[in-house]
Amino acid sequence: MNIRYQAILPGVSVSVITGLAALFLSDHYGSPAMLFALLIGMAVSFLYRADSPSTEGIDFCASTLLRTGVVLLGLRLALEDLTALGWDTLGLLCFAVLTTILLGIGLAKILGLKGQLGALTGGAVAICGASAALAISTILPKDQHHERDTLVTVIGVTAMSTIAMVLYPIIAVQLNLSDSEAGIFLGGTIHDVAQVVGAGYSISQEVGDMATLTKLVRVAMLVPVVMIMVLVVAKTLSVGIKSRRTNSPKIPLFLVGFVMMMLLNSFFVLPESVVEMGSQISRFFLIVSIAAIGMKSNLGQLINVGVRPIIMIFAETLWLALIILGYLHFS
Repeated sequence: MNIRYQAILPGVSVSVITGLAALFLSDHYGSPAMLFALLIGMAVSFLYRADSPSTEGIDFCASTLLRTGVVLLGLRLALEDLTALGWDTLGLLCFAVLTTILLGIGLAKILGLKGQLGALTGGAVAICGASAALAISTILPKDQHHERDTLVTVIGVTAMSTIAMVLYPIIAVQLNLSDSEAGIFLGGTIHDVAQVVGAGYSISQEVGDMATLTKLVRVAMLVPVVMIMVLVVAKTLSVGIKSRRTNSPKIPLFLVGFVMMMLLNSFFVLPESVVEMGSQISRFFLIVSIAAIGMKSNLGQLINVGVRPIIMIFAETLWLALIILGYLHFS
């Protein structure tokens, strides 16, 4: 155990320092911390090489620490959140999430990209931005472009979410949406939780509360979406592969942990300080892990991917907004 600890310490230290730098810049300049973490990580990607003492620790942060951060996301949720919005709105969000992911897969094929990249971007846009992208990427098949695809997705959804945080409140006011409608619109369309909070409370307390609740329900959909993707991936990989064991998909342990945290918060009255601390630790772990993923990136490959994934993310974002606005207009 001590040998393992010593092996990962240099890489973990570098990733944590990068995460702290990202948080500092985010607090002072008002931009997403995950984007700063990603960019700083990419700037020091020379630390990730075969003979570097940091390599093993960076791998640890990009995998184990990432999964731990996703597990702690469950503390933000309670089962009562799923029904508080009403069945109509819950059905709308389910439809929006499903069709956005399917749109991503379809657009990927049209644009000549891999279907799993479409599922990754669609899931990130539909559920909770960079956090969903990181969670989904852990269960997709690993290939030479895996880190690159994750980076492109995180960059794309973070940029779109930041634009939406500024633009969508203006749209909500111009369309004369009620507080409830504006909250559903903002919480149902903006990708990252932090941007939803910022956009909602910039209008009013009531809009902010509704937007946050709507967003948390979308976050809860990470569980069924990842499970469905696990089944699809397992079925795909089982064709022509050596053993019948591949026909039995394994439930990711981080997903089990996510559900356990959600149930814990549902059936026990946890102190608000505990929930807040868990949320902050989760956020920090995800920031550190995205910094580590940035260190593992190859900037040349990122440039070579071109604008097609960004076009795909933009189209998914637009589709999601049109679905929610269409429901609010005709309901």
